Parts: sequence; C-alpha cells; structure tokens
Amino acid sequence: MRIATWNVNSLRSRIDRVERFLERHDIDVLALQETKAREEQLPLMGLQSAGYEFAYSGTSQWNGVALLSRVGIEDVEVGFPEMPGYGDPVAPEARAIGATCGGVRVWSLYVPNGRKVDDPHYHYKLEWLARLREAARGWIDTPTALVGDWNIAPRDEDVYDIAAFAKDTHVTPPERAAFQGFLDDGYVDVVRPHTPGPEVFTYWDYYRQRFERNRGMRIDFVLGSPSFAERVVHGFIDREERAGQGASDHAPVVVDLD
Repeated sequence: MRIATWNVNSLRSRIDRVERFLERHDIDVLALQETKAREEQLPLMGLQSAGYEFAYSGTSQWNGVALLSRVGIEDVEVGFPEMPGYGDPVAPEARAIGATCGGVRVWSLYVPNGRKVDDPHYHYKLEWLARLREAARGWIDTPTALVGDWNIAPRDEDVYDIAAFAKDTHVTPPERAAFQGFLDDGYVDVVRPHTPGPEVFTYWDYYRQRFERNRGMRIDFVLGSPSFAERVVHGFIDREERAGQGASDHAPVVVDLD
C-alpha cells in the first residue's frame, strides 16, 4: 500500500495536479491539507471516477483537510478528542480528519502555523499539539499514521539557514519539544531514514525563487506507530511536484508499506 500526504494549497486550483500525481505514483491513500473550500465547491468527479472515496472537513477558503482512498475509508472522524478551537467566537477549525483505510488509521493533520512567537496563534499551536499528543497516545498500539503539514522544523538541518530563523516560529524550543513528544511516546518519523542529509526539504515559499535556490524547510512528516513503522519499506519526497507553473509551495511525501 502506498500512502502520501500533501499540503496542496487549494484543491480547486490544483485538482489537475492531484489527479496526475495519484496516477503517476499509483497512490492508494492521499491525505491533503489546506484544501481551502467547502465540500460542495470541490471538483471531485475525476477522483471518484478513478476509484477514490473521499472524506472531508472544510468550511471556507482557509484550512481544510481531506483523505482520498481506493482501499476503503471507514470510521471517519472529524477532529480529535478535545481538539482546541480558535477565533472569536472560539470554534474548532478544519485541521484534522481521521479514517481507517486498508486497515491503517490515517490522520490528515494541518498543524496551526503559529504566526510569530508569543502571538495568540502560537499558544494555540502549542495547545493544539498537546491535545493531539494526548489523543495519539491512545492510538499507539494500532497501525496509525499521523501525516501532514506539522509547521515545525524539528532539526537545524530542516531549514536552509538556522540563523535566518533564529527569532521565528517553527524552530522554537517549545515547538520542537512538542514534536519530540510524539517520538518519545513511540511514534517514528518513517521517511527520514529514506531521505537523509541536510537540505532535504518539503516546503519552499514563493518568495524570491526560494525553490530554485533550495531555500526551504522540512515541515511535512509521516509519523507512524510502531506497528505502522515496521511495515514501511520506502519513503520519498516528490520534489519535482513543487516545480513548474501553478505548483503548491509544498511537495508531497510518500511512503510504501509491505
């Protein structure tokens, strides 16, 4: 089984790319983030005709998460237990959706950005991660994958220049500690062993040819429970999907299970 995750940065804008990506890489399950639409706005006919079932959470032009599966999609859960909300009034955002696909529990996650250190959104991000960790402890003994845009670069090598990020979010000790907490609980970063080394990124913003200069960040991950991780035989980042006109600012991350 082949599972992928991709912050698509608007599914409506990139539906053709998504369809080609699924076909090119023979993807069984695809988790999407930043779909940026209500479900009734999405052009799903091509995906459905290709045999994919669809589970979705999205209410506006912001956020949005989805799961596509051609190996079944059962027990769909929108949001995890005690997931915090944001805004005025405070309400849950479309940032997490889980389902069982081919016997594996897959969670598509769009972790809050944090904006800037000490911003209310930064504290929301840390609380969101803490609540996710509490929920994920209950899933550790089953085949579970926590996949998506984590908005955290857990190592210095995961940004093109750590000095340039010294005062920014994504690399602060509390954020990195929150990410490490999942590893401490037994989850495994299953792609890094297959994509080692510095300057192996998943995100390049659109500013000043960051992609062409490889000035990126590694912030998209697949964390697997032990029973999931032991089945992973390969993983890769489809860097070329970031290239060309109309690309998302993120590259897909793909894992193969035996």
